[in-house]
Amino acid sequence: MTTPILMTPRLHLRALSYDDVPALHDALSDEASMAYWSSAPKKTLKETREYMRFNIEAKAGPCWAITKREAPELALGWVILMIRKESVAEIGYITLPSARGEGLAFEACARVVEYGFSEGMRRIYADTDPDNTASIALLEKLGFRYEGRLVATWHTHLGIRDSAIYAKVQL
Repeated sequence: MTTPILMTPRLHLRALSYDDVPALHDALSDEASMAYWSSAPKKTLKETREYMRFNIEAKAGPCWAITKREAPELALGWVILMIRKESVAEIGYITLPSARGEGLAFEACARVVEYGFSEGMRRIYADTDPDNTASIALLEKLGFRYEGRLVATWHTHLGIRDSAIYAKVQL
């Protein structure tokens, strides 16, 4: 699947690549960043590379490296739009610890949601840990609505975890 370049006033969203592995290892190896992730922090670059392969190869849908316009070679995070069924996608995202607090995830996700709806998606949803208040705040700021809690959906490094489902629909 091809990942188109998307732009915002500050960001250049381009296809995630293997060149981004070293930069994104900072997020994927960080305990705080991975606290609510479905897998434990990565210990080595090799482990990070293998984990990122699925997104880089865009097997589930387009995945963008979040970069600033002035430095498109430096990944600060990623956002993925995983196609789950016809006209339905799941959004996922992560940013480097050093890139938090600048609104980059919000700006990148807003652009990807806009792109998804322009490409015929009718529903974009997120599956987040109910204790992940930062992710929930981002989704609510994007206009996603809480739809419910799924019990015991993930077996993670934290144990069995629930899912909070948030969605945005455009009919």
